[in-house]
Amino acid sequence: MPIRPEHRHFYPIDWPQLSDAIRFGRAGGRCEACGRPHGQVIVCLDEGTWYDAEAGQWRSGRGRPLRRPPGLAALAEARLTLPILAACHRAHDTSLNGDRDLAAWCQRCHLLHDRPEHLRRRRLTYLRRRALGDLFLGPYPLP
Repeated sequence: MPIRPEHRHFYPIDWPQLSDAIRFGRAGGRCEACGRPHGQVIVCLDEGTWYDAEAGQWRSGRGRPLRRPPGLAALAEARLTLPILAACHRAHDTSLNGDRDLAAWCQRCHLLHDRPEHLRRRRLTYLRRRALGDLFLGPYPLP
């Protein structure tokens, strides 16, 4: 994932090399959470199930092999996706760049991991907007 310019100073100067070492050196070009391959088109279902062409089997959203393949009704709604790996901070702290602090995750796993943090930030944004509205426009009318 690209780093926003205003956050660039939080990352080490050798971040591109560190990211490559995590994503391709340690993880071998696969998501460490679900096993999706970087840069290869895969078939996905809505609940996260995907087809691993290298192993020739369907996998769950967590990368575990499925006992039974999905039915024809589910396959009718399948879509093609292109997973891209990102080096991610497990604890949301950009100052921690050790081997245990970073993970190679696809977009789906990264968003699932960051969901609580995104919800927290969204709540703060709503509260900030409401406070600014109260400050300049007066209190909001009660429903």
